[in-house]
Amino acid sequence: MMTQEDTRLAGPIAHSHGFPGTERVGCPDCGLVQALVPPGRGEIAECPRCSRVLAGTATGRIGTPLALFVSALVLLVPAIAAPLLVVYTFGARRAGWLSTNVTALWRDGFESLGALVGLFSIVLPAVFLLLIIWVLASLRRQRTAPIGAVFRWAQHLRPWVMIEVFLVGGFVAYSRIKVVSSVDVGLGGWCLLAAALLVMLAVTQLDERTVWETLRPQETTPDGGRTIACTVCDFIVPATAAGGKCPRCGAGVYRRKPDSLRRTAALAATGYLLYIPANTLPVLTTVRFGREETNTILSGVIELARNDLWPLAVIVFTASIILPLVKLAGLTWMLLATRRGSGRLLVARTRLYRSIDTVGRWSNIDIFSVAVLVAILQFGSLTAVHAGDGLVAFGAVVIVTMFATLMFDPRLMWDAGRSAHG
Repeated sequence: MMTQEDTRLAGPIAHSHGFPGTERVGCPDCGLVQALVPPGRGEIAECPRCSRVLAGTATGRIGTPLALFVSALVLLVPAIAAPLLVVYTFGARRAGWLSTNVTALWRDGFESLGALVGLFSIVLPAVFLLLIIWVLASLRRQRTAPIGAVFRWAQHLRPWVMIEVFLVGGFVAYSRIKVVSSVDVGLGGWCLLAAALLVMLAVTQLDERTVWETLRPQETTPDGGRTIACTVCDFIVPATAAGGKCPRCGAGVYRRKPDSLRRTAALAATGYLLYIPANTLPVLTTVRFGREETNTILSGVIELARNDLWPLAVIVFTASIILPLVKLAGLTWMLLATRRGSGRLLVARTRLYRSIDTVGRWSNIDIFSVAVLVAILQFGSLTAVHAGDGLVAFGAVVIVTMFATLMFDPRLMWDAGRSAHG
């Protein structure tokens, strides 16, 4: 939540506070309470202090994202039920489904990884699509129901819906298999590709503020005294409501995320400790004609490069080695700067936080790639692939850093900066 500071105008045009439809909102990243002018066609409204996009070009749309999400859900069914890949080697044939990625890791003794792969690639995408479709359909039919709480949960689930990340991981696995065997993309693979693209397109066509304003417009703003605004839906309430529930989305109302700095620091420290075994222990073991070969994340990148798969090598190196370290270093910088009360580079730090929050889940590419390989390259004494202990540590790094980002409250950086300048 955020406290009231000064009120500025956010929008493509800023002349006065008398625009029709103007509402007061609080920026979730810097805490600035401001008057938001509804953007015109093809325009966006940004926070004048930290450049956070408060309203996008999709403002007012309900039907388009609803149709796209429904199409994605329809395609997700064959993506789950039909084979993703079919591999042929020495006259043997083996097909792989989304579900076999889970069961293969489970049989390999990596139950936690199997559960994560199942959650991120099957369960949560299906739940997210069902929730978001229910919300948008209810708005279209003007139903009265606890839509705010449901939409809030859909927003919370979005970072953990990783079918597009799985798709890239599957493509990495496909390219590695192609070097040693014949492999075809099955019906499930094509449907997964289409579903992932539709989800990404639907998200760009959905304006969250349109949903919140349709549910419950900010008709009046508390006058006098201090106010706080919900970081989920930006609904402004009196400061005396702290500790209660947001009347629009049901989220907890707090001035700042409770114990944010200490929780983030603990998770970041855990991430640093896990980063070492994640990059030194094997993540993959291949047994081919009785010969065993182990690969760490880095050796896997080198293998891709040796096979002239340079673009994939760069993607895996960036997502699996560079990105987790950048997340940890970035969070460390934000924590230290906030502790010192630094007011320098506030906009740069806030933008870095947004970037880390957006791209953090893409580190799971390597986990999904290994899951596909373990599931489909099982040909007895000819070829067998098994996950390694390093993959558990790496998966923990990804999850820990994602939670660390969620725990951190970027508004504390702006609080510290104001304190430093009196």
